[in-house]
Amino acid sequence: MKIKNINKYLILALIAIIVGACTSTEVDPKFDQTPTERLNARKVELNDLLLSSELGWKAVYYTDSTQLGGFTHVFKFLPEGKVDMASDFDDDTTIHRSQYDIQVGSTVSLVFTTNNRIHLLSDAANFPTASLLGKGYLGDFQFYYYGQENGQIIFRTNRNGHELRFVKATADDWTNLAGGVIINQNITGDATSPLFRLVEINDGSSVQQYNFDFNAAARFGIAESLTSNDSFNLALSYTPTGAVVKPAVVVKGQKLTNFVYDASTSNFVATGTGGVTATIKFTNTPPILTDDYKMMLPGRAANRFGYYPGDYIEDAPTNSVLFYEELENINASLPAGQSISSIQLYTNHALGNFIYYTFVGRAAIFHYVDVIEDAAGKKVILKHKSWNGNTTVAAPPFLASFDSHLTDPNGIYVKQENFKLGYTNIIYTLTSSSSSFRMSVWQL
Repeated sequence: MKIKNINKYLILALIAIIVGACTSTEVDPKFDQTPTERLNARKVELNDLLLSSELGWKAVYYTDSTQLGGFTHVFKFLPEGKVDMASDFDDDTTIHRSQYDIQVGSTVSLVFTTNNRIHLLSDAANFPTASLLGKGYLGDFQFYYYGQENGQIIFRTNRNGHELRFVKATADDWTNLAGGVIINQNITGDATSPLFRLVEINDGSSVQQYNFDFNAAARFGIAESLTSNDSFNLALSYTPTGAVVKPAVVVKGQKLTNFVYDASTSNFVATGTGGVTATIKFTNTPPILTDDYKMMLPGRAANRFGYYPGDYIEDAPTNSVLFYEELENINASLPAGQSISSIQLYTNHALGNFIYYTFVGRAAIFHYVDVIEDAAGKKVILKHKSWNGNTTVAAPPFLASFDSHLTDPNGIYVKQENFKLGYTNIIYTLTSSSSSFRMSVWQL
């Protein structure tokens, strides 16, 4: 066949293909609508989804799991842009009504347009740590719609693009919020709870302990090994039975995420197989003990330490709730016009060792003590000798409870702090070994 005839047939074949494509009755649906029409269709799709769940939707919102835990929210979307919402952010787990909107921009987004529980996470004035000053909980109230999967609605957050999933809520999800608040209280503790936390990892053959520095407001903690440089983060969210951690704690290849609360021990325990466990527990013993107490021992230089209500030391983050409560009880027990003005501890003074209480409106009180070393426990015992030099009188009733923590027969721990408050004075913290009493003082 001649070359010009071959070219002729090729041209005819190409024309046939083009004509066939142009006359095909199959149309790609993506190009059957304008961009605006597609966005409006997605808007209707999302709104229908939100309204479709009889009991609403639940979302456990981790705004940033590298420094914050998760907060559970439950939503019931209603006609006319209304939404009922509850959360476990704080003790208020009641249902609040507000407005929502499905907005169309470059994509479709769900926006909670009037104030409700979700806005607690986006309020810049409400921040759980100093590093989040002016940033709040890094939360959003606008979420971009990315479709659905296995019955879940997929969003991405406005601020940082993190994925957030809404799952269909159950009746229990609404009532479980109150149970989560109780769990939060259990892991936070109260005025009488031990001050220190540990994470214990049991791999089935050995146990490793980690100091757990936990911020209850942030629901976040850092576990640092007591024997190595190993550390890991725990971002917590709460259920009625315990805490779920993110990321998982990996022990012998097993991923542990569900820490169940044990009321008999106040521990939170995640259980694997083969003896593998991870436990969050309270303890009265500081995970890291120091020799700072030795400066108070007989034969050392004279020292004076002081706490002054109303001065910078009052704001020390190391002062415990029980300490403040005991201080308030002293003032409440005194007659009108009288109040405590300082608590000072003198060791190796010319007059001996004594706790010196001063007041507004009444004379000072000396509690003389002996200083005894507990070398094994790395602590010091302040043993009672006399009140104002009289060995036969009992402690003044208004001081007895407060003073009993400083003269704990099991001793007190002493630690030099690495922060300053207002002045250049070194700060030490005195911690009872039998209670949650912890008091910070200046070295004077």
